[in-house]
Amino acid sequence: MDAAVTLFFLMKKHFPKDEQFSLVDQIRRSSRSVPSNISEAWRKRRYPAAFTAKLNDSEGEAAETQTHLEMAKRCGYLTAEQVAPLDREYEEILAMLTEMAANPDKWTIRK
Repeated sequence: MDAAVTLFFLMKKHFPKDEQFSLVDQIRRSSRSVPSNISEAWRKRRYPAAFTAKLNDSEGEAAETQTHLEMAKRCGYLTAEQVAPLDREYEEILAMLTEMAANPDKWTIRK
């Protein structure tokens, strides 16, 4: 199952009502920003610096999502078993983003 789908399912079922507008909102925002920033990076691939900057933004949002998931685990809203596969998927995403940002010539449009 896709990380985003799993994440939204878990948030809907396992978070208390008082967290629906705080931690859940933060997780939704940061997790949605990851693919949005990748999309923006792809559209800016004519400009290596802009491409890399948007990938770096996406990397930051992915790391933020991991942090929020860790907080949800420590607060007891999610179990370690629920968080672990999501964390692994975000680690894979972060590795790909890091590789792309370190080698923009492989991905950008050459003139």
